[in-house]
Amino acid sequence: MSAIFKLGLVALLTVFAGTASASKTLVYCSEGSPEGFNPAFFSTGTTYDASSVPIFDRLVAFAPGTTQVVPSLAQSWEVSKNGLVYTFHLRHGVKFQSNALFTPSRDFDADDVLFTFLRQMDPKQPLHRLSAGQTFAYWQDMGMDQIVARIEKLDPYTVRFTLRHPEAPFLADLAMDFASIDSAEYYGKMQARGTPGIADEKVIGTGPFQLVSYQKDAVIRYQAFDQYWRGRAKIDHLIFAITPDAAVRYAKLKTGECQVMAYPNPADIAAMKKDPNIVVYSKAGLNIGYIALNVEKKPLDRLRVRRALALAIDKGSILKLIYQGNAQAAKNLIPPTLWSYNHQVEDTPYDPARARALLVKAGLPQGFAIDLWYLPVSRPYNPDGKRMAELIQADWARIGVRARLVTYEWGEYLKRSKDGEQQAIMYGWSGDNGDPDNFFTPLAGCAAVQGGGNVARWCNKDFERLIQAAKISTNQAQRAKLYERAQAIMKQQMPLIPIAHSLEFTPVRKEVLGYTMDATAHHNFYGVDLAR
Repeated sequence: MSAIFKLGLVALLTVFAGTASASKTLVYCSEGSPEGFNPAFFSTGTTYDASSVPIFDRLVAFAPGTTQVVPSLAQSWEVSKNGLVYTFHLRHGVKFQSNALFTPSRDFDADDVLFTFLRQMDPKQPLHRLSAGQTFAYWQDMGMDQIVARIEKLDPYTVRFTLRHPEAPFLADLAMDFASIDSAEYYGKMQARGTPGIADEKVIGTGPFQLVSYQKDAVIRYQAFDQYWRGRAKIDHLIFAITPDAAVRYAKLKTGECQVMAYPNPADIAAMKKDPNIVVYSKAGLNIGYIALNVEKKPLDRLRVRRALALAIDKGSILKLIYQGNAQAAKNLIPPTLWSYNHQVEDTPYDPARARALLVKAGLPQGFAIDLWYLPVSRPYNPDGKRMAELIQADWARIGVRARLVTYEWGEYLKRSKDGEQQAIMYGWSGDNGDPDNFFTPLAGCAAVQGGGNVARWCNKDFERLIQAAKISTNQAQRAKLYERAQAIMKQQMPLIPIAHSLEFTPVRKEVLGYTMDATAHHNFYGVDLAR
């Protein structure tokens, strides 16, 4: 336990306590630093927890704990009979936050919606690209350019989206983090000053908490937004104590240095449940942990090699040693709790002898060397990336494959994988909207190769045709059949090795009231209170 952190936290709480006699501060031990604070640029839960969840709102939202779409900044909407036109009626009286650089002069309106989405979709928009390498990750991964034809302002509080074709998950897509609404006025002011990039760093939104300060790899501080349209948050101050080590997070939880922690070690769950000061929330995760094999790198461009690597992994040992039994073996990209899961696909057995034989047939009887990238942070689908990598390294060594373990800081890990530097890479996903498309398109679709989510860099025309056809159908049974066929193709081609679908746990101290586990694995503290 860090004495420096303890002293800093005590000082911080003392400052907060002096601002109001009844001030309430909740400290969340998070697992890593965000890549940034503009959610349109990124696609990871660590970043979304720190940005889109506390600071921003979207046109629509998911009801707490579910993937049911409910009104948010849009109070109502209509969809045309042909499924091509979505008309949103915006909420009046919604305030934007302020900071030292900007005080809004008007409420949220249609101009903010147009700015937010046109910036992502229109290369000619002046702020579409501010720096080299910047992309709108999810917009690209989801292929939104091929979905949205135009966005129009009908009046100050009415916006119309016209699609190129019917898109079954479109409404749910708009509840996702990348669709967080920015202030057009704020970006305009910063652009006029010649510093538009500041608005992507010192972000403001319409959400329940506003950003106060950020110290990379240490702490993020927020305060409740007094004018939040849904009502002021019950806690006054929110602190993210960035703590990559799960054991240290647990130690802080036990001593009360934090009241909520992210992603506990599965081996600690039993002890947590026995602690009278801790409540452990749990639910089946809408997730997948896997090893992606970059098909652009030799010898991973050969199917026999990819199959050999899969056959050599002992999933049973991984489930026992890494997940402590709190997960099930994965054989498809989507979890079995999601409709359209293909139960007929057979899991790859653990068969080192067959793996060695495949390497001989592939012309690699002596094996080969490979880099295996492992996760530097705990994720809901993988609590211990380094230990899992060590187990896989030992498994592959038995067939002559010499794996060098590689990792980077989380943001660098994602940046480098987006550029395609990796060979084999540990990756995973927690579903964002409860639709199968949210797994297939951003993780294995062709557009996601450039967007960065498809880290296997696998673009298969037959697979792509099936998932695109499934997206435009409004018949769920028909969509399910298409996705089932897509899963069979993925299994046959093996661009990735599914490892596990895990249970998700969130331990909180008993004084935390009203916490609800999010269906999409986010940590949301609006509505949470602290017992005095």
